[in-house]
Amino acid sequence: MRSKILWIAIGSALLGGCAVGPDFKAPEPALPEHWRDAAVTSDAIEQTWWKQFHDATLDDLVERALKNNANVQLAMLRVAQSRVLRNADSGAFWPNVNAKAAYLRERQSELGTATRMIDLIAPAGERDQIVDVLSEPFSVFQAGFDVGWELDLWGRLRRTVEASDANVRASEQDLRDAQLSLIGEVVRGYLELRGAQDQLRIATADAAASQDLVELTEYRVKGGLVDQLDLATQRARLADARSTLPQLKQQETQLLSALAVLLNEPPGSLDTQLAAAPPTFTLPPAVAGGVPSEVARRRPDIQRAEAQLHAATAEIGIAVADLYPRFTLTGSFVQESLRASDIGDWGARQWSVGPSISLPIFDGGRRRAVVEVRKLDQQQAAVSYQQTVLRAWHEIETALSGYSAEQEHNRELSSALAASRDAYDIARVRYNHGMINYLGELEARRTLLQTERAYSQSNIQLGTQLVAVYKALGGGWPQ
Repeated sequence: MRSKILWIAIGSALLGGCAVGPDFKAPEPALPEHWRDAAVTSDAIEQTWWKQFHDATLDDLVERALKNNANVQLAMLRVAQSRVLRNADSGAFWPNVNAKAAYLRERQSELGTATRMIDLIAPAGERDQIVDVLSEPFSVFQAGFDVGWELDLWGRLRRTVEASDANVRASEQDLRDAQLSLIGEVVRGYLELRGAQDQLRIATADAAASQDLVELTEYRVKGGLVDQLDLATQRARLADARSTLPQLKQQETQLLSALAVLLNEPPGSLDTQLAAAPPTFTLPPAVAGGVPSEVARRRPDIQRAEAQLHAATAEIGIAVADLYPRFTLTGSFVQESLRASDIGDWGARQWSVGPSISLPIFDGGRRRAVVEVRKLDQQQAAVSYQQTVLRAWHEIETALSGYSAEQEHNRELSSALAASRDAYDIARVRYNHGMINYLGELEARRTLLQTERAYSQSNIQLGTQLVAVYKALGGGWPQ
């Protein structure tokens, strides 16, 4: 039943929609049926999922990135800004009280409108004298306060705060999205770096084995056991093995630089820490179980789209409320005196209190046009929400299938590596007992190195696929 609410909400928005209350909640997206048998469950995911690799260096890099990365800092500032704006909007619920004080030095015009009253009431022959007295400069002292309080009869202020709350939540999800993306990039970059370093180690060992084969073949050529073709073949293998070393070194340098950028640090700052012999990190054990139906909603992009839909819906309520009258209670209390010494006398008081109403009568259709614009905004937010959910489904499906496929590939390579090690051990024992020549032992060694290279690449690929799974599921979350 809850899975159908999404389409009901979107359909309502497309038909015009209306404002919702503070208990607004976007629908639970319905996930594909076959995800029930997928390879991830929320119970198996920890909030700090990267610590499952059990690598202290990786933990340090992630913590430093979250602290120093510029994109995360900007997202944090936007969250703070949205919260301040929300506080500003919520302040409209309270009366607006202003204190005021003034000193005026004035002079009335002898020829202005005030003289009309004098012309009517002044005794004959005394008009000019009265005008002269009244036009003399005088001082006015004022001190007091005024109060204004809008009555939120149509929910305009409530909807304004509701929209602000939704904007705060959207900015918080932007921050979470930035953090999740950053963590994923750091972990993936670190795994790729360690993979490149391991590949460099294997390639160096392969080049050494190829060099030994070339030297052995040279002796066999001198002894007339093989011809120059075998020697040329072994030299080609050696050149091929050595040709990969500069590329792997360049890849290591690029990955070190990329990690430094993520940590907002200058080039070369991580070389000392990460260029040493790479530690052995462990891949997390395969997690199993079903994907709960609420997993997709934990993604920050879906949470953000939901908040934006909420805000757009609340904006309709604001626009509709502007079609109705505004009622405001106003009050004013002022002490006014011509002399500063009399400003505190009770007789200097003057006050006013009462309601006021502002009723829109004609504005050329502007307010109703704003309502239609807000409804169109809501429809766009609803479509965007639907699009975000569908995109999340595809990303989760792709990540899970990629991780599952790489797991199977990794298992096969693990079996191949075990077989290659057995073959090398047998060849080495036979060589030590004089049953085969050194060439057979070197060939078994090179085969083992090639299998190790493929298995190392698969381990890194499996790690990056796992990172993709965590990112697709919205990262870790409290259990």
